[in-house]
Amino acid sequence: MNKPPDRYPIDRYLNVRSALGPTFSADNRYVAFISNITGNFEAWRIPFSAENDAILWPDQLTFIGDRVMSAVYSPTNPDLLLYSADSGGDENAQIFLQTFRDGELLREIKVSKGFENAMHMQLQWLPGGGGFLFVANRRRPDRFDLYIQPLDGPPTLIYAQDEPGYLAGVTVAPSGRDAVAVRTASSFSGQLLRIDLETGSVIDLRPDADAARYYAPHYAADGRHVYLLTDAASDFLHLARLDVAAQTLQPVVAPDWNVSALAQSADRRHLFYTVNEAGLSGLFLLDTTTGVTRQAPQFWDGPGVVVDEMNHISFSADSRFVAFTCSSSTRTFDVFVWDVEQDVIRPITRSSHGGLPVSSFANPNLITYKTFDGRDMPAWYFPPPEKTTPAPCVVVVHGGPESQWRPGFNFLVQYFVNNGYAVLAPNVRGSTGYGRAYSKLDDVRKRMDSVADLAHANLWLREQAEIDAGRIIVYGGSYGGFMVLSSLTTYPALWAAGVDIVGISSFVTFLENTSAYRRAHREAEYGSLEHDRDFLESISPLTHIDNIVAPLLIIHGRNDPRVPVSEAEQVAAILKERGVSAELLVFDDEGHGIVKLKNKRVMYARVVDFLSRL
Repeated sequence: MNKPPDRYPIDRYLNVRSALGPTFSADNRYVAFISNITGNFEAWRIPFSAENDAILWPDQLTFIGDRVMSAVYSPTNPDLLLYSADSGGDENAQIFLQTFRDGELLREIKVSKGFENAMHMQLQWLPGGGGFLFVANRRRPDRFDLYIQPLDGPPTLIYAQDEPGYLAGVTVAPSGRDAVAVRTASSFSGQLLRIDLETGSVIDLRPDADAARYYAPHYAADGRHVYLLTDAASDFLHLARLDVAAQTLQPVVAPDWNVSALAQSADRRHLFYTVNEAGLSGLFLLDTTTGVTRQAPQFWDGPGVVVDEMNHISFSADSRFVAFTCSSSTRTFDVFVWDVEQDVIRPITRSSHGGLPVSSFANPNLITYKTFDGRDMPAWYFPPPEKTTPAPCVVVVHGGPESQWRPGFNFLVQYFVNNGYAVLAPNVRGSTGYGRAYSKLDDVRKRMDSVADLAHANLWLREQAEIDAGRIIVYGGSYGGFMVLSSLTTYPALWAAGVDIVGISSFVTFLENTSAYRRAHREAEYGSLEHDRDFLESISPLTHIDNIVAPLLIIHGRNDPRVPVSEAEQVAAILKERGVSAELLVFDDEGHGIVKLKNKRVMYARVVDFLSRL
């Protein structure tokens, strides 16, 4: 008989750390990155050497005590580092510039001083390193504009938007005269803008006006072409080359999966990209001068990897190295460096697993289940560690909804499995990673079809002998929180309990109260208050809250700029009045998600206690 696994408390899992967003100093002496070594995400740096495989202890660069969101070295001056950080989860990222001398911090200045109520994003150094670009909503909360910031003196407003929409993916031409940026009006519709950095004049470079996504543009060395990711005329994101003058697109790499990350070497010769195949990442390097593509050499033992595509992927100034972050279901996020010249990949950080044995971590199975219309729904399934008695199961729902649950390291999932639970993480219709058409299957009037997909995940679980059908819990955050509440109101007989983290309880009150910069973007997905108000009210969990009978744990951040805390408070108040078990936990110094270690200790202990009482 197999020995039952040792049980570890949730606090041990909260000690798992990660390293994200690497950036090379211009002289290759250091790699800086973001890590929660202290429990909060701060900027760190580690000495780098191509000849030394030893993993050294890093130096801490920031002491915000809150959340550092990005860090990027100057491409020409190894003594300059930009970073951004917000306060209390408000997402109003501020810009800081650090200056070093002989490797020691000489001074730090707050570049965005006086604009603490604005968001500052997309920090992009100019090619010569004499300044940088940034995007901010300084003029109006719902307008993001492009600025040039010199190293000395005030910034210059280059492009002012006259309608809501994000600006992202800013890239500067080799001449330094033009930039290309993506203006995103909704999750599946964007504009590709060429902006004259001297005059501010703008040209829309899209080949046609059909809705398409554009990501990660990079000017080619000739300055006449731009490499980018797009799903124009395609169901999947692919790597394409845009002829700027002719405004025509030519596919370069177009697999039947999303090409989901793109970075360019400093000499503009190589493109590093990843392919998201059913949730796992393939890593590739394209030589744009020869057209030759090579896949990353073997560097990982065990299950496939998931590259962190949301944070910085960095080439060194000499173009020899590319740094990226990845993890697997059994290994936390760390920074790896691909030596393009030697064609080897090695880790340069080793993040702690909190003293937990790696052998205790579980790998999921990729399964499919049938839903109400006969479609196959993909899902990652972690069976319970012991199958001698039926086990409870936590169904984990991703947010977004334009997102995808992928099998990177998840400390909470590992805790659940180690402590006798099964976990199912479905990618219901509306998820990304399976093509544009799949992602559009839950838009506006089709919203509740995705909730039905979740109900059928529950029905699939009930057919598994190892699952206790009376203890199936639904757990999710943000849009996933809406899915929790909607599951409990629409299919109350199926669920034993719910955990709602920063979730939407009413699409009407959410859209009325969310930050101004987000409303138009979210209406494109959910429907507008002007045209769809009655429908939005009809599908909101708050409208059907009398159907909730299962115990509910609600967790929120007081400073949430995306889903206001009122979304949680109104649900808790009504359920309390009805006598339904509803526990509300609000953190005054958090926003859209709980990120501080001191608060995580409280939050996850509460989650564990809540589920243990079922």
